[in-house]
Amino acid sequence: MSNLIAKLAAAALMGLALSAQAPAFAASSLSGAYLAAMQADFRDDYAVSAEYYDRALAEDPDNLALIQNALVARVALGDIPAARALADRLAVVQPENQVAALVRLAVALKSDDFATATTVLQASGEGINPLLAGLVSGWIEVGKDDFTAAQAKFDAMTGNEALAAYGQFHKALALAMAGDFVSAEAILAGGENGPLHLNRAALIAHAEVLAQIDREADAAALLNEALSNGMPDATLVALRDRLVAGEEVPFDEVTEARDGAAEAFLTLAEALNTEDTARVALIHARLAAYVSPGLVEADLLAADILESEGQFALATEALTEVPRDSPWFVVSEIHRANTQRIAGDAAGGIATLRALAASHTDQIEVQSALGDALRSDNQFAPAVSAYTAAIDLIDKPTAVHWVLYYTRGISNERAGNWNDAEADFREALVLRPDQPVVLNYLGYSLVEKGQDLDEALDMIQRAVKGQPDDGYITDSLGWVYYRLGRYQDAVAPMERAVELEPVDPVVNDHLGDVLWMVGRKREADFQWRRALSFGPGDGEDLDMDRVRKKLEVGLDQVLAEENG
Repeated sequence: MSNLIAKLAAAALMGLALSAQAPAFAASSLSGAYLAAMQADFRDDYAVSAEYYDRALAEDPDNLALIQNALVARVALGDIPAARALADRLAVVQPENQVAALVRLAVALKSDDFATATTVLQASGEGINPLLAGLVSGWIEVGKDDFTAAQAKFDAMTGNEALAAYGQFHKALALAMAGDFVSAEAILAGGENGPLHLNRAALIAHAEVLAQIDREADAAALLNEALSNGMPDATLVALRDRLVAGEEVPFDEVTEARDGAAEAFLTLAEALNTEDTARVALIHARLAAYVSPGLVEADLLAADILESEGQFALATEALTEVPRDSPWFVVSEIHRANTQRIAGDAAGGIATLRALAASHTDQIEVQSALGDALRSDNQFAPAVSAYTAAIDLIDKPTAVHWVLYYTRGISNERAGNWNDAEADFREALVLRPDQPVVLNYLGYSLVEKGQDLDEALDMIQRAVKGQPDDGYITDSLGWVYYRLGRYQDAVAPMERAVELEPVDPVVNDHLGDVLWMVGRKREADFQWRRALSFGPGDGEDLDMDRVRKKLEVGLDQVLAEENG
C-alpha cells in the first residue's frame, strides 16, 4: 500500500506548482496589495491572501500569475464558486493550466455536465495527473450510462501498479452501482495478495457489496478483522453491528457518477498529504468535498491539513460541515476538540469532548479522547476516570487495547496512585509484552522509586533494543545503571542519550551526575550548566535549585545531605 501511495504522489506532482508566483507590476498600490498577499500566502493564511490578491487583481486584472495565486487561495478556502470564475478567466489564456483545469473539471462533474468534463480533460493534455484523469474518464462514461465504456476506461489504466489497482477498485464501484454485485465482489476479493482494500472506502464498499449477495456473515467477519487491527472505528463498528443484527445494508458508497469522481479526487488528496505537498493535497480534498458534499472524509482530510498549517478557524469550519447524524460525526468532533486544544483553547476542547462523551457513552474512542485531553491538561484524576470508562466498555482486552492501560497508568502515576499505575503498566505489558514505551515508563518509574532495580534494568534494556534511537529510553538505561552503582556502565548510554536529545535539561543533568561519579568532574559541571540553560523543561521536571547546589558544593555533598 505504501508503495502505491508513493507512486501516486510522485505522479501527482508532475506539472503542478502551487507556490505563489511573482507577477510583474509597477504601481505602488498594486505592489502593496501583492506583498501583503504574499506574506499571508507564506503563512498559509488563505483568507487574508485571497482578499489581497483580489485587491491586486482590481489594479491589474489580466495578470496571469495573480489570477493563479488568487485561484489557489480560493480553492484552499473551499470557496469554489469564486474559484470557478478565476479558473474560467485563466483557462481562456492557459487551457492547459492544471489548477484551472482541476477546478473546471470539478464544477462540470458536480453539475453532471459530462460533455464539458470531457472537454476539460482533453484540453488539459497531460496537465492533470494520469490517475485522476483515468478514473474521472471512467466515471464520465458511467455518468453517460455507458457502463461498458466505463469498464474499458478503468481496464485501460495499466501504466503502473498504482494505476491498475485503483482502476480495478473503481471498476468494482461502478459495477456495484450498476447492480452487478457478484462481479464487483470478485474484484474486491482480490487474488493471491489478498483483498483489494486500498483504503478505508474499499473496505466499506466490500462489506456493503457482500451484504447485497446474502453474505452478511462474511461482511461482518471482514469488518471484525479490520477492527482487530486497531482501536475501534465508530463507522465500521456501526456497519458491523447492523450486519450482525440482520438490518438492511444497502450499497451506498457510490450512488452517482459524481460520487466516484469525488473518490478519485480524494485518492489524490490522501496520497499527497505530506509536509512537502500539503497544499496540493488540500486543493484535491476541497474539490472532492465540492463534487460530492456527502464525502465527509474529504472534509476531515481538509481539516487535518489546515490544522497542520496552523489554520485552526478554517479547520474548525471544515469540521462543522459534518452533520450530527453522520457516522463520521464522532470522528469529526474528536478532531475538532483536538484542533481547539492545539489552538490554545484546552478548556473548549475538553468541553467538546465532555459533551460528546455524555451523548456517546458507549464508544471507547470518545472516552479515550476525553482522557487524552484531560491528561494533556494535567487533570490526571479526571483522566483516570475517563480512561476507566473506556476500559469498562471492553468485553475482552486484546493487544490493541494496551494503550488505554498505558495512558491510564501514566495518569495514575502523575496523580500519585502508584499501585494502580503499576498494575496498569503491567496489564499493558500482558497485552503487548515488548512495547518499548511501556517497558521504559515502568522501568524508569521503578528506578526512581528504588524498587526492583534488576527487573527495571531488564525492562529498559528490552526497551532500548526495541527503540535504539530514542533518547529518553536510552537515558533510562544510563540512569538505571547509575542507580545500581554501575557508573562506568552508565557513561556510554548516557552520552548517547545526550547525542539523541541534546537540549533536554533532565538528560543533560543525568549525564552530569554520571560523569561526576566516574571522576570527570569538570565535564560534570559543564553538563549541569547546560541543563540549567535548557531547564526546567516543558514539564518543569528539572529541579533547578538542586542543580545549582551541585555546582556549588558537588554531587557528593548534595547526596550526603539528602541521605542524612
